[in-house]
Amino acid sequence: MAKTKLWAILLVLLTTLLTSSAQILYKFGANKLVYSFTGIITNYQLLLGLFIYMVGAVIMIIALKGGDLSVLYPIIATSYIWVSLLSMFFFSEKITLFKWIGIFTIIIGIIFITKGPKEDSLKYTEAV
Repeated sequence: MAKTKLWAILLVLLTTLLTSSAQILYKFGANKLVYSFTGIITNYQLLLGLFIYMVGAVIMIIALKGGDLSVLYPIIATSYIWVSLLSMFFFSEKITLFKWIGIFTIIIGIIFITKGPKEDSLKYTEAV
């Protein structure tokens, strides 16, 4: 496939923001969860989280038309960053030194994957 388009990368980033927000809604919903049919279908936070996750999936599918899966999919790892930051804000969770190191490692890894050279990359070929 041709070079991965910027709009595809941005859509995947949007997907990660949406699905990370959905995870936060899942956590809020889980804290109020009543294990019954009525309790589940009236838990608006869980339902909203599911809806947002579905929207994220549709956006991801659209984004995949704009580039290489091997470039776009690793960007999903930014979800770990968003969830950590959102958890700090909404749930007063602490981000330790090791979590910060992990966050920066994810960022560096994504940069390497999305910006790495394509010319010298290995390519699958069928043996004859």
